[in-house]
Amino acid sequence: MKVAVLAAHADDEVLGCGGTIAKHVAGGDEVRVLLMTDGVGSRGHRQEAAAARMAACKSACAELGVVDPVALDFPDNAMDSVPLLEVVQAIEGQFAGFDPDVIYTHHAHDLNVDHRVTHEAVMTAWRPQPNCARPDILTFETVSSTEWRAPSPMTAFVPNWYEDISQFLDKKMAAVRCYESEMRLWPHVRSNESLLHLARWRGACVGAQAAEAFVLIRHIGKA
Repeated sequence: MKVAVLAAHADDEVLGCGGTIAKHVAGGDEVRVLLMTDGVGSRGHRQEAAAARMAACKSACAELGVVDPVALDFPDNAMDSVPLLEVVQAIEGQFAGFDPDVIYTHHAHDLNVDHRVTHEAVMTAWRPQPNCARPDILTFETVSSTEWRAPSPMTAFVPNWYEDISQFLDKKMAAVRCYESEMRLWPHVRSNESLLHLARWRGACVGAQAAEAFVLIRHIGKA
């Protein structure tokens, strides 16, 4: 299989589906990771911070078995200031000649605006047209964004797809540790303990030791 992971910031790919990425790689699938921003544009010392964030991303992806993650340069925490068409065209350019079987990206209603724009761009880039790739599209939860959204039945993350990552939880947590500067102390939701609890809880929901949860947005059965 060919797998595409599109995330707004470096660390989202690990927080949202790190165990699933490792599972795909172990199964022999080809995985590409695309990040939309440098993740630090709203901070001082941008150039140094961006280099450090990308170095952490490469280390984290290496833990999962993925090489050469790519980061675009859309404005961090301001992707809504860019015409959606530009984001869509950038995605299409990155995946020209690579037709994924499955795509993982952000939940449509995350609190973070970059997550929401990334989701919209993915849905637009892979709108189901004749003679074009029509991959499965799954959205993941990103701690400190998905659960911070104002509660509403229309915006809630309600998973209907689970990946058993019992054998890959250690790899996910090793990748998380590469982003030490982005993590917080318990009981912050973006802490190592929180991620472990979430993986165990999602696993318990489906009778597994650990799992990652997704919302299946679209699946088109083969003709």
